[in-house]
Amino acid sequence: MPEGDTLVRTAAGLRPFLLGRMVIAASARMPGPRVEKVVGAEVTAVEAQGKNLLIRLSNGLELRTHLRMHGTWHRYRPGERWRLPASRARLVLEVEGWVAVCFDAPVVELFEQRAERLHPALSRLGPDLPAAEPDIDEALRRLRAPERADIDIAVALLDQRALAGIGNEVKNEVLWQAAVSPWTRVRDLDDATLGIVIERAVAVLREGVATGRRPRHVYRRAGRPCPRCGTPIRVLHHGADLPRLTFWCPRCQGGTD
Repeated sequence: MPEGDTLVRTAAGLRPFLLGRMVIAASARMPGPRVEKVVGAEVTAVEAQGKNLLIRLSNGLELRTHLRMHGTWHRYRPGERWRLPASRARLVLEVEGWVAVCFDAPVVELFEQRAERLHPALSRLGPDLPAAEPDIDEALRRLRAPERADIDIAVALLDQRALAGIGNEVKNEVLWQAAVSPWTRVRDLDDATLGIVIERAVAVLREGVATGRRPRHVYRRAGRPCPRCGTPIRVLHHGADLPRLTFWCPRCQGGTD
């Protein structure tokens, strides 16, 4: 699943080609929103918010895509051959000189901008960690919410209502960097340790924004030696509602039998 830094880079890549331009054609694979309503409107903003990409238009409408596991945005010149089949295109926006295509995204929405603050997903997002100035104190406060006290920290970090932008790869990396067991319950971590975890997440996401790459010390390295102590990295499915693979060093971080 793309992490928050990937969405920031995607928005930055689309912005020069869409911002300030009028939409001259638009289509979405059905079932989907009636995106022809955006034709004739000017693109006024292209932004990332958590793992969402938002395109705002001068007629008061807003497009939201969530890429989940396999979604991706491409841009092409008119008539240029697409690198993926047209059957996988979920949303196509054409402006003068450019075509932006969103492939494989499971979420494509069109709604009024004034409804954003009431949107069931966007309105509940925690502080956006890839943002220029994320609210670290608010992220800590949300992690400390009573409903997360008995949740494993690895699961809590993926809750976009607590802090937005962390995906499974970043989760694994920051817990290794902070030498925190993924199975430690949030209530068993002091504020100083939680603060370190959040700050490491911000640093990793910023590196991803700046370079397009993230450090990867444990993610997808099961059985290989830990870069810090040499102990073989382990992996287990983790979480109840939507289990994810957790990679960790049982010596550096401790863990479960």
